[in-house]
Amino acid sequence: MPAPGALPWSSTPEGVVLTVRATPRGGRDGLDGIVELADGRRAVKARVSVAPEDGKANAALAKLLSKAVGLPASRVELVSGATARLKTFRLTGDPAELTARLQALLQG
Repeated sequence: MPAPGALPWSSTPEGVVLTVRATPRGGRDGLDGIVELADGRRAVKARVSVAPEDGKANAALAKLLSKAVGLPASRVELVSGATARLKTFRLTGDPAELTARLQALLQG
């Protein structure tokens, strides 16, 4: 398991902040593990089948994350990167529980 600083998420009092590298028009919707970025940071690699038009890909990513971690869609919020591949989402809930779900989902 990578060192905590190398994880693509961090805990906050309100939940977890998650870095996502998005691939729109990816053929299918899914989370494909953790990828290392050129600057050494890590991100969750995610694909959605919809095109990045009118926020549709962002909405699909939020829905995908919501389902993956078992949160209502209202508790998954895009906080930066609306027009970029690299995005930051806020997942609102118990930080320890969300961290455990993300680790189980993405690290085996």
